[in-house]
Formats: sequence, structure tokens, C-alpha cells
Amino acid sequence: MFTFIHCADLHLDSPLRGLSARPDAPLEQIRGATRRALSNLVDLCLRDPVDFLVIAGDVYDGDWQDYSTGLYFSASMARLQSAGIPVFLIRGNHDAASSITRSLVLPSNVKEFSVRAPETYTIPELNVALHGQGFAQRVVDQNLALAYPDALPGFFNIGILHTGLEGQEGHEPYAPCRLDDLVAKGYDYWALGHIHKREVVHERPYVVYSGNLQGRHIRETGEKGCTRVTVDGTDVRLEPVWLDVLRWVLCEVDLTGVEDDLTFFASVCAAIDRVAATHPGYPLAMRVVCYGATRLHGRLLQESERYTAEVTNAAAHAVGDRLWIEKVKWTTTPPSQAAVESGQTDALHALLNTADACAQDREWIDEYVTEITKIQTRLGTPARDSGVAWVTGAEDVAPLLDDARQLLISLLQGGER
Repeated sequence: MFTFIHCADLHLDSPLRGLSARPDAPLEQIRGATRRALSNLVDLCLRDPVDFLVIAGDVYDGDWQDYSTGLYFSASMARLQSAGIPVFLIRGNHDAASSITRSLVLPSNVKEFSVRAPETYTIPELNVALHGQGFAQRVVDQNLALAYPDALPGFFNIGILHTGLEGQEGHEPYAPCRLDDLVAKGYDYWALGHIHKREVVHERPYVVYSGNLQGRHIRETGEKGCTRVTVDGTDVRLEPVWLDVLRWVLCEVDLTGVEDDLTFFASVCAAIDRVAATHPGYPLAMRVVCYGATRLHGRLLQESERYTAEVTNAAAHAVGDRLWIEKVKWTTTPPSQAAVESGQTDALHALLNTADACAQDREWIDEYVTEITKIQTRLGTPARDSGVAWVTGAEDVAPLLDDARQLLISLLQGGER
């Protein structure tokens, strides 16, 4: 019987995006998150001794800003060397050989696979054979798996590959391959990297994305860590182990039917508390999305700064100082059109008709695009990067008209000027 850890995508010293600009952000936790996740990984290997560690690419996020990044990784591997634990790693697209200009000699327990062609390392006492190839360039568009050697008879064969496996949407298709290509090699386990969400793609043979060690932004929500693999004869057992130190989460708040500020506050508190309770003890970076048909819709758009502050206030009430609001998004709507029309005034009729007419008037739309483009040009890049709606063509006008239409309905319903 033997045990190994499969991890990938450490992205050491990568910044956590979306929090650092906030005055109340936990700066030390942000800056050191990826390092502390790596430390947790090494602690795991030492606490529950494993026979070896596999890292399937992207140890680094790119070229080092200084040598401290490489020194931290080397020192971490030296801790494993002291315990006699070998490490097998490949380079991925972020730490491809062409991308890293600085280097340090790593401890002798670290075996890095060639970037020129697949190669094989064996651990004879365990009857384990590991096959892998790293990235020579950041962009690798050929199917590296096809050149991997056939399985060694009598060994437990592990393939290590950084790949955008076919069917993984939303990721660059680096070293693209099909699941059938991997299965055909006859290996017992494929340790994959590049996709940051853990997934067991196939069983017997196991094809596994371990995910990354530490989420870095709101698109990397939930638990992050590694996979511990125990092999006992023909029995292969997989166990996810979470190693992240700050977790990104999404909180959706249903404001349907909410008509006043106190009910709004209570609804946000309850939703935040439910999400936070599923991650006990973890520092959280949360994005809050408020949706639903509510009479507060107009106020939420008109006084977004105030209500965003109220969401932050609700988070402090519900959870305390282990949660920070990354962003608040408003996707609410006014109450149903039928309810609006039952009591709408002539003024509302006229305004809605005007909005409808604008949506059908191509000449008006073209003129609007021309004028707003001039304004956007004067505002420049900072305004564009601030997250406000940005018009690049006629197709962007319809959503803005719809927002204006809904805001007018809400204001008139509430009797506001």
C-alpha cells in the first residue's frame, strides 16, 4: 500500500484580485494566502506521511518579481526532503520554461520533468511509474498526451499533464486532448492541472483535476486544496483535502416582495448567515447578488452606494470580522408589469411609450451611441475599469433603456420625483 498527494496550480505569490483595494480588506491574509496554502500542503504531507507528492503545473503565477518567491518554494520542498518525500512536478502555462527568467537550484528530492519530450521516473520499491512533460512555451497547442509512453507492465502508472481537456469550457485549451487519449494509455491515474475546480473526470482509470490550492478571485469560489490518493493493490481511494486559507463565496439574496429598508436588511443578513455557516471558521470574501421583484428597485439603483454600505453593515452584523464584501451586484426588477399597469398614470404611459419608441428608433440609437462615445472617451480608462455600463455599439443600448424604463416605473410607483 502507498499514498501520494496530487495537487496543481499553486500560483505562488499570485495576488488575490478584488479585495486589496478595499480599505477594510485583510491585507496580510491576502498577500500571504498562496504561501500559507503551500505551507498547509507541506504540513499535510508531514503530518499524515505520504510516499510522494505530484504537482501538475503552475507552481508559479509567472516570472518572479524577486527571488523571495523561488526561495519560499525551495524552502518548502526542503522540508519534504528532510522527511524523505520525493516531489514530481511539471511546468504549466504560467510557469513555462520561456516565462521564468530567474531560477534557483531546488532540493534533490524534486524531480522536474523535461519540457522537450515526455519522460518517465520510477519508484521501484513502490512499483510506481510517473510519466510527464512540462510546457516549454506559455502557449502549447499540440496534444502532448499522444507522445506519452505506454504504461509500464507491473507498475502503478501515473500520468502528469497540464491540459485543457476537451469539454472544459471557459479555459484556454492548452495542450488539448480528449479523454479517450488518456484512457488509451493504460495508466492507472492521470494527475491533471490547469482547471482550478476539483473534478474526477473519469474512474478506472482515474482522471482527476485536483483544482488549485487557494482561490484567487470570485471566479474561484468554494473549497480549494489537493487530492490524497491511497493505493492498496487494485483498490484506489481518493480523498479531497482542503488547504485554502481564505475562501471566495457567492451569496444570492432574494428580495422578492421586499418593500422597506428593515426587511431588506433582514433579508441580506439571513442570506449572508446561511452562506457563511457552510464555511465555518474560514475568512470569506463574498460577492452579494440581490435579485427579485421589489418596490425598492428604484432606490437600489438610485442610491446604490448607500445600499451597498448597508450590505456591508449586514455582513458585520451576521458574521463579524471574518467576512469581507468583494462586490454587490443589483439585478432586481420592479414589481410585475401587470401590477404596475393597474394603477399607472398618464405620465407613466407617456414615459414608457417614449422608452419603447427609442428602442425602435435606429436613428436615435445611432445618435446616442455617437454622443455617449464622446463622453466615454473624455472619461478614459479609469471610468471604464470601474465596472459601470460601457457602450461600444448599438447592441449595448437596449439594456440601458430597459434599466431606465424600470427605474421610471419604480420611482413613479413610489410617488417619488
